[in-house]
Amino acid sequence: MNYLNVASFSPTLKVADVTFNTKEIIRLSQEMAKENVKISVFPELSLTSYSGADLFFTKDLLNEAQNALSRILDETKTLDMVILVGLPHAHEGRLFNVAAVLFKGKILGMVPKQNLPDYNEFYESRWFTAYQKSHGEITEFKDQVRIPFGNLLFKTKEYTFGVEICEDLFATVSPSSSLSLQGAEIIFNLSASNELVGKSDYRKNLVNVASAKNLGAYVYSSAGVGESTTDLVFSGHLLISEYGYILAENHRFSMKSDWIHSYIDLSRIKGERLKNSTFRNESVNEIYKAQVVSFSHENYNLSLFDREISPHPFVPKDLTKRKERAREILKIQSHGLAKRIHHIGIEKTVIGISGGLDSTLALLVIVKTYEILGLSLNNIITVTMPGFGTTDRTYENALILCKELGTDLREIHIKEAALLHFKDIGHDPNIHDATYENVQARERTQILMDIANKENGIVVGTGDLSELALGWCTYNGDQMSMYGVNSSVPKTLVRYLIQYLYEEEFSGDLSNALKDILETPISPELLPKGEDNELVQLTEESIGPYELHDFFLYYIMKYGESFPKILFMANQAFKGQYSEETIKKWLKVFIRRFFTQQFKRSAMPDGPKVGSIALSPRGDLRMASDASFRNFIESLD
Repeated sequence: MNYLNVASFSPTLKVADVTFNTKEIIRLSQEMAKENVKISVFPELSLTSYSGADLFFTKDLLNEAQNALSRILDETKTLDMVILVGLPHAHEGRLFNVAAVLFKGKILGMVPKQNLPDYNEFYESRWFTAYQKSHGEITEFKDQVRIPFGNLLFKTKEYTFGVEICEDLFATVSPSSSLSLQGAEIIFNLSASNELVGKSDYRKNLVNVASAKNLGAYVYSSAGVGESTTDLVFSGHLLISEYGYILAENHRFSMKSDWIHSYIDLSRIKGERLKNSTFRNESVNEIYKAQVVSFSHENYNLSLFDREISPHPFVPKDLTKRKERAREILKIQSHGLAKRIHHIGIEKTVIGISGGLDSTLALLVIVKTYEILGLSLNNIITVTMPGFGTTDRTYENALILCKELGTDLREIHIKEAALLHFKDIGHDPNIHDATYENVQARERTQILMDIANKENGIVVGTGDLSELALGWCTYNGDQMSMYGVNSSVPKTLVRYLIQYLYEEEFSGDLSNALKDILETPISPELLPKGEDNELVQLTEESIGPYELHDFFLYYIMKYGESFPKILFMANQAFKGQYSEETIKKWLKVFIRRFFTQQFKRSAMPDGPKVGSIALSPRGDLRMASDASFRNFIESLD
């Protein structure tokens, strides 16, 4: 499934006690192998400690480091895990601060530090040489006489990674950028970064930015409190970031060995890079070309997979971020509509109000738009159009909403017009098929369009992103408007935006109506009501839960994930809520509808893009209306 389990360590260590440090590195490596970790990274100069200072000039310490590396190679040779450790290494008469990349008893390569800090508390060039050569070299280590040395990429069939050391991350031009452009999905950093007030936040931001701008993952390991405290204190900060988001972070200042791990989503990274033309078109100067070192793992095992996958990827988990996101989305929607109204030179808008989620959000966006433009809310023409399936609950909520806001409320019943139309086209009104439903949707749209012409206004569409993805709308009915403010807002987010407005901006009867709208089952209300005026048509019983469809939509549009992987992720995200059989059933429905309903999206009206995913044929989705879904569904069987 293209996930890679990686770990970052900050082991307990003793300054210049190579034997102690080596034992701890071996112990931790062996423990992590049991957890199916495939790559482990330890801090900068982790065999000797970073605080060796002038002891780095002594042959004893250098020899001990070499012997320690041999011991690690011997005791981890049966592990199907790459291990990155730091040590001083002499090469061509110079001493380098290197990361040794170990795998199954062999040194795959050594990567020397390129940027040596010599400012404030740092003076590394007293002992080490900054590596500045452009071409790959060969170094020696005991029995291994041809070890790749320098600017290296480590490559398997499944992934490629690169390495940089501490200050390389802080440098203006980091090695990680050129390594990423040459194919490294993951960068590992062996670091010894001391603590200062505010430095941890700065460091964390750097790691996030590095993973974001390089469209990859960044795994950071830093030395801990076992380093010398003569002048500095080290906290053992550990970070794993993917595409600008922290996947794992430890609590700093542990007195014991500490570690974190996470599964890196390799196919997500590859998908982002395929889509991003800026990344694709970047070139790497010859002087930064890396030497490629190839190796291979045994089979992957995802039985211990424990990466948290949010079931609602469109909605931030953090409450503060959710509120910020809601405010920003509402601003984008309302300013998009404001520009359109201002450009046309009108004051009136027309919207159909059903008492459901989508029309409620669209109306509240119009209200915010009028506040921006300084227009009176009675220029908003709200039309409620009761039909065969309209319930008292939605009808009353629609009335309360419009009256409390002070809009120009109009009520037009569509039953007579629909029955007349059934008669005209020879349709039996007792046959409740697609014709029965679509006649009502198109009648409502015709009413809104004609009122807009009469009043010199525009019809504001209410349909959302989820409905567009599934084609859950009537072609030339509710599919059509003059500007669709919800067109890139998925149903799970529509619900949250209304919840935000209900909790943060409104009170009294209006707030109560919004609360009840949130609690009302989703329905187009096109089929006749049952006994006791109850709904008989529930959308999510017909096409499946919107939270599942939004999940599917997010990962196919955002990363181009394969449907088998989306199924795997959905099973993880909704574990205990839906069975695998249920998820697969609705995923097949999604695939079928997503392909067959493209013709509706090909003719969709203008509307603002609010997030990273939209389905406009003019922007985010160029897709044939007659593309086949067969192979995609078969991939799930």
